[in-house]
Amino acid sequence: MQKYGLDKIHNTALLSHGGAGKTSLAEAMLFNAGAIGRLGKVDDGSSTSDYDPDEIKRKISINLSLLPCEWRDAKINVIDAPGYTDFVGELRAGMRVSEGAVIVVCAASGVEVGTEMVWGYCEEAKLPRLIFVNKMDRENADFFKIVEEIRAKLGPRCLPLNLAIGAHTGFEGVVDLLAMKAFTGTQSKEAVIPEALKAQVDSYREKLVEAIAEIDDALIEKYLGGEEITPEELNNTLRQAVIAGSIVPILTGSALQNVAVNRLMDAICDYLPVPAEQKVAVSDGSSVDPSETSPLAALVFKTTADPYVGKLTYFRVYNGVISSNSQVYNANQKAAERVGQLFMMRGKTQEPVTEVGTGDIGAVAKLNVTGTGDTLCVQDKPVKLTPIVFPKPTYREAVYPKTKTDVDKMGMALSRLAEEDPTLQVQREMGTGETILSGMGDTHLAVAAEKMQRKFGVNVELAIPKVPYRETITISSKAEYKHKKQSGGHGQYGHVLLELEPLTERGDNEFVGKIVGGSVPKNYIPAVEKGVVEAAQEGVLAGYPVVGVKTTLYDGSFHQVDSSEICFKIAGAGALRKGLSDGQPILLEPIMNLKVTVPNDLTGDIIGDLNAKRARVLGMNPEGGNNVIEAQVPLAEVQRYAIDLKSMTQGRATYTMEFDHYEEVPAQITQKIVAQKQSEKE
Repeated sequence: MQKYGLDKIHNTALLSHGGAGKTSLAEAMLFNAGAIGRLGKVDDGSSTSDYDPDEIKRKISINLSLLPCEWRDAKINVIDAPGYTDFVGELRAGMRVSEGAVIVVCAASGVEVGTEMVWGYCEEAKLPRLIFVNKMDRENADFFKIVEEIRAKLGPRCLPLNLAIGAHTGFEGVVDLLAMKAFTGTQSKEAVIPEALKAQVDSYREKLVEAIAEIDDALIEKYLGGEEITPEELNNTLRQAVIAGSIVPILTGSALQNVAVNRLMDAICDYLPVPAEQKVAVSDGSSVDPSETSPLAALVFKTTADPYVGKLTYFRVYNGVISSNSQVYNANQKAAERVGQLFMMRGKTQEPVTEVGTGDIGAVAKLNVTGTGDTLCVQDKPVKLTPIVFPKPTYREAVYPKTKTDVDKMGMALSRLAEEDPTLQVQREMGTGETILSGMGDTHLAVAAEKMQRKFGVNVELAIPKVPYRETITISSKAEYKHKKQSGGHGQYGHVLLELEPLTERGDNEFVGKIVGGSVPKNYIPAVEKGVVEAAQEGVLAGYPVVGVKTTLYDGSFHQVDSSEICFKIAGAGALRKGLSDGQPILLEPIMNLKVTVPNDLTGDIIGDLNAKRARVLGMNPEGGNNVIEAQVPLAEVQRYAIDLKSMTQGRATYTMEFDHYEEVPAQITQKIVAQKQSEKE
C-alpha cells in the first residue's frame, strides 16, 4: 500500500447498536476498494473483521478491528468497533483515534439503545459523523420511517443525502439529492430517478439545500434571492457543516447486497475530516498542529496478547514518523523502547511496512513496557497525548482455578488480560480471600474466561463473589486469659488482661500497651499485639475480619523461667476472642454509592426495585431526558445489578457504583449469615 499524506487519510470509526451490520459494511467497503477478493460473511465466520474464535462463535464483534483500504486516491482506515455494550472499552479506543464516524442504523429496527449511546459518545467527543441506514434489503425495511425516527431521537440536523429506491426485495439503489441522480445495483450505475419518488426527492432536496445555505451568509443571500447554487458550493459548504457538526447527512444502502456502499465511501472522502484538519490534543490541555516534520508523537490505543506473536501494540501517529528498527521513548513509563518490524494491520493479517507516517495507524510486536494509553515520542522532546478515557467496571465475579496446574498460571493470565483490556480489573478481596475480576457485564467476563483458556491454557470458573462482611463490637468489655502448661522441663506461661472498646469510626483496629510496674515485661508486649492482630482476622460471630476495635493491654503476669513470646502471643489471641464474645458483636456489610441514569418513563420501576433491595434513595436529578437516581445500597443486594438493570430497561439505563462505608447488618439477616457459615464449617 502506498504512503498517504496528512490530507489523504480518513480514520473513520464504524459505530452502532449490536447487530446493525457494521462488520458486513466494513467487508463490503474492503471488497469495493479491492483490498479483499471475495465478500466474507459474519454468519459463517469468514469476515475480515471478526477473526477471533470468540467472535466467530458468538457472531458478534468483541474486539476493535483495523481495516485499511484505498479509495479515490485516499486511504480510509476503517475502525470496526463492537456494538455490544459490554465491549465499550474497544469502542472508546477506536473513537479516540478517529477524526470521523459512521453510525450504522438498521432499516428494520431503527434507532436502538446502542445507537443513542454511540450518538452520545460522539456528541461528547465532538466527532463529525455520517449516518448509514443499512439492511434496506431486509423485510420491514422502511427508509422514510427510519429517517423520521432518527430526526425525532437524534435531532433535526440529521438530513438525508440519499433516498432509498424501493425496499426489501425491491431495493434497487439510491437517489443522490445533491447530484440529483439515481444510482442502482452494486456497481452504482447512473439511472433515471423513478417517477414515484419525484415529489419526495424535491421535498427532501429543498430541506437539504436550505440547511446547507444557512451555514454560509453568501449562500443564504443567493438562496433567498432565488439564484442557482452550484453543486461545488453545496458540496464544500456541506463539508464545513459536517465537520462543525451542524449537519449530519443520512445515507442508505445494503451492506450484504453491497448496494450503495461505494456512495458511503465517497461521502467519507467528501465530507469527513482528515488528520490535517484536527489539532493534536496534549494531556496538559494544550493542542498543536499536526505535522510530518515535527518530533514523533504516537498514541497506543490497543494492546493484544498473542500466544504466537507475543504482545502486539496498535498505535496512531499524530506527529512525525515512526520507522521500523528504530528507538522511541515512552513518555508515560519514562523508558526507551526498541521498535522492530512495523505492520499495517487488516483484521488479523499483518503487512510489513518500513514506516508509519503522520495521521496513519500501524502496529508493532514485542514492546516491553508500553501499554494502552501510553505516548511514544522522542526522548529529547517528550510529550504526553491526551489518553483514552475508559469507563469504570460495573460488574464483578470471583475467579476460581479448576485444577492445581491452573492455580499457578491464573495470576499471570489475569494480569495479561487486564493489560490487553483496560476495562478489566483484577483485585484480591482480603476479607474473603477471593480473586475478583471486574468488567462491563456478564458477557464481558465470560469472554475473558474463554480467552484465558484459549490463549493461556488456564481453565477457570466464575461465581458471584462472597460479600466481604466485617465484625465489630458494640460495647466495651474486659477479658483475661492465662496460657499455662506444664510438661517435663520448661513450662509455658503467659497471662494478659485486655480492655476492648468500640471505635466510632469503625476504621482500622488500634492496640495500646498500658502496663504499669512491669507486670508484663516490655519485650513481650509486641508478642501480645501480634496475637491480637492475628486473632482479629477471624471474628467470633461468623469468622469475618474484625474492625473498629481499640484493644488496651492494661495488666498481666509472667514467670521468670516459663514465659516466652509465643506464650504471650497465645494469651493475647485468647483474651481478644473472649473480649469480642462479651462485647455484643455485630456483623457489618459494605454499603455502596449507586448512581443510576435512567429514562424518565422507567424511573418509577427502578426506584421500586431499589426499595426492594434495602436501598436508601438519596435524591434524583433530571439530566437531558433522563433521571439520575442517587442511592446507597448494601453490596449483598446488587451483586448482579448489571444483569437486573439490563433486563428491566432493555439496556437503556446505565449505572456506576463505588464503595462508601460499612453499616450494621439487620438482625434477621445476621442470623441467616451466621447459620450459613456454621453449616459450611460442618
